[in-house]
Amino acid sequence: MALHDTIGDFITVIRNAGSAGKASCQYPHSNLRAGIATILRDRGFVEKVSETKSDSGIKHLEVELKYVNGEHAIRGLSRLSKPGRRSYCGYREIPRTLGGLGISILSTPQGIMDDKSARKNKLGGELLCSVW
Repeated sequence: MALHDTIGDFITVIRNAGSAGKASCQYPHSNLRAGIATILRDRGFVEKVSETKSDSGIKHLEVELKYVNGEHAIRGLSRLSKPGRRSYCGYREIPRTLGGLGISILSTPQGIMDDKSARKNKLGGELLCSVW
């Protein structure tokens, strides 16, 4: 049975669409991916996140990308915790991306959060990705 890293694939789709200059990208919906996309929207890395349904009834997550002066707003996007090696941390050990200019996204017991919210609520969890 093959093991797929759907979060890594989702991040790669966003990264590739931005480097190709696409206006938007789509990926199959899940609550985890929707949480990541919502954080990216709230922190100003993407324009809009919406759910769409295909003709066959499958839900997709559509992410409209943001460009600043013709360049993609996301300069870097990397996966921190991988299926082969999960990475967990307490709220005191959450890494600061580019000295606080970027964000880290975590999966906590209270849901998907960015690093600032997790530190404020004193929650640790699995480090999913970092964005700058």
